[in-house]
Amino acid sequence: MTKKQFATSLASLLALISCASVAADEVSLPAQIVDAFNQIYGTHPGFRAVHAKGVVVEGIFKGTAGARKLSRAKFFTGHPIPVTVRFSDGGGVPDAPDGSPQSNPHGIAIKFHLPDGSDTDMELNAFKFFPVGTGEDFRDLLQALLASPPDAPKPTKFDQFVAAHPSVPKAFGSLATPDSFADEEYHSVNAYVFVDKAGHKQAVRYIAVPEKLVHLTPEEAGMKAPDFMVGELPKRIVQRPVVFHLKAQLAEPGDQTNDASQPWPETRKVVELGVLTLTKSASDSLAAQKGLQFMPTNLTDGIELSDDPLVVVRASSYAVSIARRGR
Repeated sequence: MTKKQFATSLASLLALISCASVAADEVSLPAQIVDAFNQIYGTHPGFRAVHAKGVVVEGIFKGTAGARKLSRAKFFTGHPIPVTVRFSDGGGVPDAPDGSPQSNPHGIAIKFHLPDGSDTDMELNAFKFFPVGTGEDFRDLLQALLASPPDAPKPTKFDQFVAAHPSVPKAFGSLATPDSFADEEYHSVNAYVFVDKAGHKQAVRYIAVPEKLVHLTPEEAGMKAPDFMVGELPKRIVQRPVVFHLKAQLAEPGDQTNDASQPWPETRKVVELGVLTLTKSASDSLAAQKGLQFMPTNLTDGIELSDDPLVVVRASSYAVSIARRGR
């Protein structure tokens, strides 16, 4: 993404913002984050505060021998594991155009239904790394946006925040609109820890790799129908399965695991964990996604949290958003 495209993406988001401030100090950090999203995007009863618009599909996952060497998790056995998957736009407006810059980053959330009746979740999005590394910085980023409407004097609060956090424009600069949810690459950005049968541990970051990667220019995306991605995926699945290769980038000794805004070197080894094959759309996608809950802390034996503080903040923020869906 060029500097001009980044500016366009921010401008579309800033256009939604009024001069409001997030609530008082006694409000919890997760609630402050959700409050800020609600002020940026508005409140939409029954929908998520962010990643509000999406589509649900179903399929199976089959793990590889390479995955079984790294983790004893039950969904890596090699047997077909049923999955429920939600693809989503990144913004908090349920009817936002899929091709709008404010709909980046797009995301994928995977719920693995395990043989013992439990499930485990995995959430990835199109950011190659996150704009900031802590929940406090993320709240401050959102608050800086709220304090920076289009007519704010320069430099705005957001300009000042970006100047102090160069990872923000770098992260947004890695984004582009795909021509389909099926043709995008997704990343976990947060680190997790695999544990094998012997108890050995390996820090990883997930990558979901499509069969082909296709991005649109901002001009091409702007010419698309408002629901072109949400509408295209069910039609594609009727014709043929949608396939992703789930992979893990492996940390090496000395690689930090507590800052999602700092990617590991691209030279780090990447191991294929298995193949995600999506074959069926949910019969009522809107109802299905309203009932689904994906939590980055909903893990199974063989996968542990790292020391990345954002994972717990994300989960707590999701809990706040879930509690407000019925309002």
